[in-house]
Amino acid sequence: MISPRQTSRPTASRFTRPQLAALFLALATLAAIPILTHPVPPLSDYPNHLARMHVIAVLDRDPDLARFYELDWHIIPNLMMDLVVPWIDRVVDIYTAGQAFTILTFLMIMSGTTVLNRVLFGGWSAWPFIAFPLLYSGAFLLGLMNYLFGIGLALWGLAAWVHWREAWLPLRLVLATAVVGLLYICHLFAVGLYAIGLLGFEIWRLTTSEAPRPWRILDFVLGGLPFLIVPVLLVRSPTWGLATQNEWEPTGKIDGLVTVIQVYSDVVAFGLTAAVAITAGWAARHGLLKLHPSAWIVFAVGAIVYLALPRVLFGSYFADQRLPIALAFMAVAFADLDLHRRWTMRAFCIVLVALLAVRVLEVQVTWRHLTRWTDSFRQSVQMIDRGAKVLVAYADNAQADDVRDLGLSHAACLAMIEKSALVTTAFTVRGKQILQIKPAWRDHADIEDGTPPSESQLVASSLRSVDAVQNYWDDWPSRFDYVYLLYTERGDENPAPAWMTMVYEGARFQLYRVVPTPPG
Repeated sequence: MISPRQTSRPTASRFTRPQLAALFLALATLAAIPILTHPVPPLSDYPNHLARMHVIAVLDRDPDLARFYELDWHIIPNLMMDLVVPWIDRVVDIYTAGQAFTILTFLMIMSGTTVLNRVLFGGWSAWPFIAFPLLYSGAFLLGLMNYLFGIGLALWGLAAWVHWREAWLPLRLVLATAVVGLLYICHLFAVGLYAIGLLGFEIWRLTTSEAPRPWRILDFVLGGLPFLIVPVLLVRSPTWGLATQNEWEPTGKIDGLVTVIQVYSDVVAFGLTAAVAITAGWAARHGLLKLHPSAWIVFAVGAIVYLALPRVLFGSYFADQRLPIALAFMAVAFADLDLHRRWTMRAFCIVLVALLAVRVLEVQVTWRHLTRWTDSFRQSVQMIDRGAKVLVAYADNAQADDVRDLGLSHAACLAMIEKSALVTTAFTVRGKQILQIKPAWRDHADIEDGTPPSESQLVASSLRSVDAVQNYWDDWPSRFDYVYLLYTERGDENPAPAWMTMVYEGARFQLYRVVPTPPG
């Protein structure tokens, strides 16, 4: 039988374990600089997630939040932050807790990549560290924190499967079932990533094993048993109610691949890609770069799944475009670079540090500029009364598709942290989050994760009488205290001066206090 470690590394490697540990720690510290220096990084969903963590942590002792929100605990596939960050918040403030979870996510991904590479090739190597620059990706800019944490856990799970592959079958299946359960808590898509890696690896074993054919087939089939808990958990959770919310789009597949390496600068993305491609091509030509025998099958399974995935799955957007970054980390783990020569070791370290330094510098410089907007937003939040009801809307000419605008999309949720406010864009979708709006206030918020109303819709709503509220922004002058208008330009006029007064203007937003007195 072929061992998963048949491609073991030369024992003459010049990297000792202490050296590898020191290098990993140094690179992790470098990668974490933007996180450590920006308490509220300009990531799309991140402020919304952070606000939810805060509510979970303090709901039982904050009467204003308790007036609006409640917790509906279920085992849904989106819980990891909800279980971890509120506990960290007991020791530090919520912003520091978010930073700690983000850095923990980085460490999970990189250690998982390194350990999986170790069990596949039979020795520790610095090669997996080449994935450090990929920590900052399009998926990270969207703030998909639970999924990203799940990537790291899935890599650890695959490493455990490969390591225990020849162990007693029941033990291996029990361990894999535990991994699937943990991944389910992280994110449903993380379970899919684990399934892709395990299926590809097991197909390779099925076709190369020297065991009798009936036993090979039986062993292959039994490998799928741990995933049977997923449908059981799904049908018992409110997430099952989102099973019909799926949309498939043929466009955007290329964009999903681009988000693996592109963050803010096209020049940096092209430069990093070219540097890695040239280095990998040169190493392959000289026989220094090789793949694990199962790699091509794993990649083929991943490619098929990526092409088949819908854009929206179980109500979650960008379902397909989340996969490439996970496959990129897996690709690094399934490859190996010969570093037992002193000159290759030095050259690799130079390239590695340079690539990560360029990526960190790109993010740090961009965030320093963008967080002037988020800092301004935090200042505006101080103008809001405690326990207020805050409506979020978009300017009519909003251009919110630039990655530099991502930090504003959910920044209003900071009012939940700072002022215990009800914010209409808070993530409170049944089946996606345990945080829910109390029934008395459910018609004041977007509980379907839709698009905020435009300023024209607000104006139109203010001009007509409403017998029954159909949209949560209907009759807003009598039901909300403040309005955040996002993606504005400096000097934009008040769209409804009879109903609201500006109290703060930022670079890309305006905050208005609602004046409920009828005009005239």
